[in-house]
Amino acid sequence: MHPTLKRLALDSHPMVRAPGAGSSAAPVDPAGAASVGWITTECPATGVALAEVRLQSRAELEATIARAQRAFESWRMLPAPKRGEIVRRIGEAFRLHKDDLGEVVTLEMGKIRAEGLGEVQECIDIADFAVGLARQLYGLSMHSERPGHRMYEQWHPLGIVGCITAFNFPIAVWAWNSMLAAVCGDVTIWKPSLLTPLTAIAGSEVAWKVMREQDLWRPEGIDPADLFPLIIGVDSEVGEPLLADRRILLVSATGSCRMGRRVGEVVGARLGRTLLELGGNNAIIVMPDADMDLVTRGVLFGAVGTAGQRCTSTRRLLVHESIVDDLTARLSKGYGSIPIGDPLDAKTLVGPLINARAVDGMRHAIETAQACGCTVVCGGMGGIDRFKGKPGNFVEPTIIRVPKGKVPPITCEETFAPVLYVFSVSGLDEAMAIQNGVDQGLSSAIFTDSVRSAEHFLSAAGSDCGIANVNIGTSGAEIGGAFGGEKDTGGGRESGSDSWKAYMRRQTCTINWSKDLPLAQGIQFG
Repeated sequence: MHPTLKRLALDSHPMVRAPGAGSSAAPVDPAGAASVGWITTECPATGVALAEVRLQSRAELEATIARAQRAFESWRMLPAPKRGEIVRRIGEAFRLHKDDLGEVVTLEMGKIRAEGLGEVQECIDIADFAVGLARQLYGLSMHSERPGHRMYEQWHPLGIVGCITAFNFPIAVWAWNSMLAAVCGDVTIWKPSLLTPLTAIAGSEVAWKVMREQDLWRPEGIDPADLFPLIIGVDSEVGEPLLADRRILLVSATGSCRMGRRVGEVVGARLGRTLLELGGNNAIIVMPDADMDLVTRGVLFGAVGTAGQRCTSTRRLLVHESIVDDLTARLSKGYGSIPIGDPLDAKTLVGPLINARAVDGMRHAIETAQACGCTVVCGGMGGIDRFKGKPGNFVEPTIIRVPKGKVPPITCEETFAPVLYVFSVSGLDEAMAIQNGVDQGLSSAIFTDSVRSAEHFLSAAGSDCGIANVNIGTSGAEIGGAFGGEKDTGGGRESGSDSWKAYMRRQTCTINWSKDLPLAQGIQFG
């Protein structure tokens, strides 16, 4: 087993065993994995098996929810600042294990080491944010229209939160949810992607070790680690029952729009709450007055960072016709110098796609675009075939020029790979129409030195996305701002700002301290 996994003691974890230790394990295939048993998780850069992970059963999910409910009933009564102190210690534990956790992310997901470390830094940052929030769960006071009455609102813990995460951010999204939920008084049950279970186990173990420290929260008859339960299994065995269980008050789900519709359907049918972070088809608009060096750097990271496997990755570039040829040439030159390879190598900027299915999806997008009259500028089918027969799921980032005045249907879809479609536009209005003319609404950006163009882009008549940037790219977000999007992206908001309210229930209170009983709206009764 890899030395990093051993340093995190995953070699002795009851849900993990060395590759080949049993005869029943199969390579990870979320669509076809057996309901229970063992799956093999592989490194997408080498195809080498990292470990075998045990899938959990419906009975184990039921036991997990029951334990989580007991933990919640005690945790919700702990004062919020005390909860914040425990989260602070978890953040410190993330700091202590940052290098190893970041390397596990790189080994199992394939993003380069710098991005793996950056993802763990997000866990640290959200823990810090949550610590401060623990003393700021404010409610409002309102003036009552009835004499001798006082009105105010307060916020109470919600209950059990179900957190379903995707492979591309295998630990950060869990932290966004669980750290905020913890200071709000909730318990978070984590169901990670079957493509990245080792990262989930490693991250959970860091939190569990802190929770079991003797000088912290020690409720009678409760394992403190049940504040952050983990359930690893296929959808039919644990995913669907989790969605349907009325004891889980909120389901926060990150993934495809297709997955989000299913989550919304099942949870909505029982009138539960959802927080959905789904697909993105993000565009950058480039005006003639833009700083071209800034644009080039912003597009390069946005389009090829994480091998195009971020929900905020730049997928469409809407460039004014007077500069589109120049910018395309600059980008093509930049793409040609990008080091592709081992994500643990400090010189590498682009690692592999997550699996062969993702490579096939990129191939399909390129073929479809070419059939619609688009032109491959760099990368393309040759950039995929170059790695055929070699270890790993590597591809070359691809730029595709779209015919002037055309919007091929494939460009309106999200391809989770480094494919960038370049459009030539005559002005801001045309660019805005193309940008907003897709089902998704996550991230957007404009590069311009014009205050008028920037303000129009940020106005109510401008970008319809949850994130709108000026002179920075679409990819990457800070902890302080609420993260999420509109339309088919789901409308959810995670991380900073006032997103904590999703994890709590609001209660309006009215106290009558008079000797009368006046009714609102001046109603006389009797």
